[in-house]
Amino acid sequence: MSVWNQLQKNSFLESSARQRANGIVDNGTFTELLGPRDRVSSPHLPVLGEAVAFDDGIVTGVGLIGKRPVFVISQEGRFIGGSVGEVGGGKMVATLKLAIGAYHQIKEKYPTSYQGRLPAVVISFETGGVRLHESNAGLLAHAEVMDQFQDARGKIPVISLIGSKIGCFGGMGFVGAATDLIIMSEQGRLGLTGPEVIEQEMGKDEFDASNKALVYRTTGGKHKYIMQDCNFLVEDSIEAFRTQLAEVLTLSMESIEEMRRVGSQKLVEEQLELVKLAVELDPRDSMDVWKYFGNESPAILPELSLTDFLKQAKRRVRKVEGGSVNG
Repeated sequence: MSVWNQLQKNSFLESSARQRANGIVDNGTFTELLGPRDRVSSPHLPVLGEAVAFDDGIVTGVGLIGKRPVFVISQEGRFIGGSVGEVGGGKMVATLKLAIGAYHQIKEKYPTSYQGRLPAVVISFETGGVRLHESNAGLLAHAEVMDQFQDARGKIPVISLIGSKIGCFGGMGFVGAATDLIIMSEQGRLGLTGPEVIEQEMGKDEFDASNKALVYRTTGGKHKYIMQDCNFLVEDSIEAFRTQLAEVLTLSMESIEEMRRVGSQKLVEEQLELVKLAVELDPRDSMDVWKYFGNESPAILPELSLTDFLKQAKRRVRKVEGGSVNG
C-alpha cells in the first residue's frame, strides 16, 4: 500500500498538518510552497527566547483534485497551539493570492471550459487563534486573510476543514466562519473563546472546561451541524474529508455561496435573530437548543453513530433568498 493510500485511512484528528495537506488532494500531486527547506521562520520568537519552526507551524501548497488546482493551507497545532503570527499569516495570505491569480489565468486560457478547472482554497484549521508572542502581526494577518476572502467571493470556493485536536478558536474562529462552507467531524470544535478561557474569566459555574461532554456539546461538530454553523459532518478520517471535499467541488459557485453564514445584510439579520433567540431561550445546555429545533430526545444525539445521527438529527432551518437551505 502506498503512503498516500495509507494516509486515507488515517484519523484526521491524529494526523499532522503535512499529512492532512498531502492526503486531501490526489495522490502525488501536492507541492509544498515555502516549506521547511526554505527556513522561513518567525523573527520574533528568538528575541523572546522561544524555539522556532522552519515552516512556522503552517503548511501551504497546491495539489489537484481531478483537473482542479486545490490551494491548501494546513495548520499544525503541535507548534504553539497552531497560533498565527507574522510568517504563518503571510503564508496564508500569499496562498490565497496565488489561488485568485490562478483563477484569472485559467479563465483567460480556457474561456469556454474553465468551470471544471477553477481553483479552490482549502484551509485545515488547527489553532487557538492569534500568537500572543507577536499579537499585532497576528491580528493583522487575520484581517488580511479575511480581506482575501472578499476578493475570492463569487470566483473560487474557500472551504474550511475542522477536525483536528485543538479545533478552531480565537480570531481564527472568525476566519473559519467567514469561509464559504465548513466540513467538520464530530471531533472537530469551532468557537471564539476557548472553554478554558471562559472558565478562567467567568468561573466554573458558567462553563466547566473539565466537562468534556459539555465542551463537545457546545463547540463540537454535532452541535455545529444542528445549528448550521457547519455544512457537512463526516467521519474522522482523511479519506472522509477528501471525499466530501471532492463532492463539494462539483457544486456551482451559486450553490456554495448560499451556504455562507456571513457576508451580506440578510446573513447579519439571520445571526441577530439567533442572538435574540439565545436571550429568550436562556439555554443552560446545548441540548435545550436542540430540543427547540425539533429534537424531542436530545440526550440521545451525542451517543449516536454518525450515520444514525445524520438520519435522526433535526437542523435549524436557514432562511435565504427564495426559500431555505440546509446544506
